[in-house]
Amino acid sequence: MRVLLVEDERELAEALKTVLARHRMIVDHAPDLAEAIFVLNDAVYDVVILDRRLPDGDGLSLIPVIRSSGNNVPVLVLTALDDLADRVTGLDGGADDYIGKPFALEELLARIRALSRRPAAVQFDVVTVGRLSFDLAHREASIAGTPLNMPRRELLVLEALMRRMGRMVLRTVLMESVFSLDDEIQSNALDTHISRLRRKLLDADAGVTINGIRGVGYLLRETQ
Repeated sequence: MRVLLVEDERELAEALKTVLARHRMIVDHAPDLAEAIFVLNDAVYDVVILDRRLPDGDGLSLIPVIRSSGNNVPVLVLTALDDLADRVTGLDGGADDYIGKPFALEELLARIRALSRRPAAVQFDVVTVGRLSFDLAHREASIAGTPLNMPRRELLVLEALMRRMGRMVLRTVLMESVFSLDDEIQSNALDTHISRLRRKLLDADAGVTINGIRGVGYLLRETQ
């Protein structure tokens, strides 16, 4: 899952990035509205976490900008403006969810998961191909019911392929799913993760194969 965090408090933003990364999320950070608009034009996100008190305006003003481009990404407002009137204003202004600061981390994570499970984001909670299943809600892979443990980035690659099972997934889409804008990426980084994932699935007799077209993308499908 890729998340855009629009938050001007640097320490809070860094703390949230660290925590969300531990829960297998790729997080890009924008400190203001201008930067958020810029990165939204350059990448695809599963959820936007949006503060309201930003240096260049009320964060709610970003929502109509997002929607005017046809982008239906869920928006979760996370703000100190938490009076009843503020919450009503936020939800009426297009926010999909609204949480006040201070907040419980467990609740934030649960609400992010809930937003990512909405029909616009995914069609099924569990995707299965061959003997391989992927729980999209909890981001867990298993082979015939046995958990398949793997590093975070390999899991993110697998999630991106499973979400688009049977279709070619472009390299650019995979890169956006696995790496944040701040990551220093070597030219062969994606291919390395794909190679390790392919070997892991083969060794586990997952009944799937990952085929690639050099320079274009990769396709996950059931082994014939």
